[in-house]
Amino acid sequence: MHVEAICSDRVLRPLQPLDLAENEQVIINITKAPNASAQSQLDIDYIESVRKELEGAGPAPGLAEVRRRLSKIPGEMTGDFIEAREGR
Repeated sequence: MHVEAICSDRVLRPLQPLDLAENEQVIINITKAPNASAQSQLDIDYIESVRKELEGAGPAPGLAEVRRRLSKIPGEMTGDFIEAREGR
């Protein structure tokens, strides 16, 4: 979990709600923020919206399902892979 916080009276105060139980023990790595800005808050809001959207998405498809879906694509993709490798 990445959380921005403000240090006030030597106490860290998160800028967003935390999904933690009361008295739950955590490990914190602290990195001083360069100049906090509205842009960083926009980033946090976007990341949280994506997390909420993915909560109900269910598990990713397995290899068999991916192969089944790819088999429905007409033609071959070998040329695309070779072209991508040559472009490196």
